[in-house]
Amino acid sequence: MNNIVAIVGRPNVGKSTLFNRLIQRREAIVDSVSGVTRDRNYGKSEWNGKEFSVIDTGGYVRGSDDVFEGEIRKQVELAIDEADVIIFVVDVEEGITPMDDAVAKLLRKVTKPVLLAVNKVDNSMREKDAVEFYNLGLGEYYTFASISGSGTGDLLDALIDAFPVKPEPTKEEIVLPRFCVVGRPNAGKSSFINALIGEDRYIVTDIAGTTRDAIDTKFDRFGFEFNLVDTAGIRRKTKVKEDLEFYSVMRSVRAIEHSDVCILIIDATRGFEGQDQSIFWLAEKNRKGVVILVNKWDLVEKDTMSTRDYEAKIREQLQPFTDVPIIFVSALTKQRLLKALEETVKVYENRAQRISTSKFNDYMLKIIENHPPPALKGKYVKIKYCMQLPTPTPQFVFFANLPQYVKEAYKRFLENKIRENWDFSGVPIDIYIREK
Repeated sequence: MNNIVAIVGRPNVGKSTLFNRLIQRREAIVDSVSGVTRDRNYGKSEWNGKEFSVIDTGGYVRGSDDVFEGEIRKQVELAIDEADVIIFVVDVEEGITPMDDAVAKLLRKVTKPVLLAVNKVDNSMREKDAVEFYNLGLGEYYTFASISGSGTGDLLDALIDAFPVKPEPTKEEIVLPRFCVVGRPNAGKSSFINALIGEDRYIVTDIAGTTRDAIDTKFDRFGFEFNLVDTAGIRRKTKVKEDLEFYSVMRSVRAIEHSDVCILIIDATRGFEGQDQSIFWLAEKNRKGVVILVNKWDLVEKDTMSTRDYEAKIREQLQPFTDVPIIFVSALTKQRLLKALEETVKVYENRAQRISTSKFNDYMLKIIENHPPPALKGKYVKIKYCMQLPTPTPQFVFFANLPQYVKEAYKRFLENKIRENWDFSGVPIDIYIREK
């Protein structure tokens, strides 16, 4: 399971610029105006062969009347609570400010590793100026410049060294499939598991946040055997919507990374909302199998077109990854729960299936011959061989004479043809074009 790194600090010290550099994409908005980052950004990063998740938080502010700054402060505190390592970013140009002191005071109470990162150090004079940050009482500091990337290597080396040692998975976890139940607060996750196992093992109330921690249940009924994880994971019973949504995603990050298939439960009475999409794309980014269950379907007023229309709206929001099972269930009346289980197991099997190289070439090369990649600059791309890679998730490589001329549109075409002939429903596919 990957480690989680939270980037914290006061507004406008360069947290989002560092985040973009770590994930190697311009995903977080960067502006000289403080307070641009209000929501949290999530991304994957890798250094020296170690993968980890990165969270970019909003700027930490104390004593402000601004409603957004109050929310940002709560979210930063939650990120610190959930992360394995915290990177505290400060600005050498402005030196230590009262807000830096407030963040440092908070971090001195934390038992987790805290890396003090001094930003905007791009010359020897500023290197000397950084010495004052010893006064924050957080020990050693690391100087870097997030815009140019100078010094980030040393910071990342220290980050990898600071990660806690993760326990090795037990044999049971290796053998049994691991299915996690994720979704927004109060979508019916615990009710769904209670209905499956046939007993009220989890407390269910109308208060979002009743389930506080991720809990494993070994499921062995109806001919199925797997580990089922309830991941509501919201510790604080609070009515602040932003806090609840943030914490559900934080917990989902951990659950998704440690699972084979994610059962995403959405509330039929609320629809497929932004938070549901965030959790779905977290699963897709982590290359996990996904099954979507539309819960509380018994509460929705229906006509003959309701199911089809509702499903079409969800698939529209999932583009381009629309090959996902969507099942309408009710945890209360136990409607279609067995079908939901069957689909989840099928997605697990789809994710693990292997296609022989000879069969794959026989099918795909005929399609490529009839529909070759478009010529570019008078250059013709020829693909003569392809195969599935021996990886835990479905990945396919096509060997071409000019791989650089094969565009994303053609990769999607190849993926669609693979899905037409082999059942990869609910499973993300990776397509690679390599030089032969």
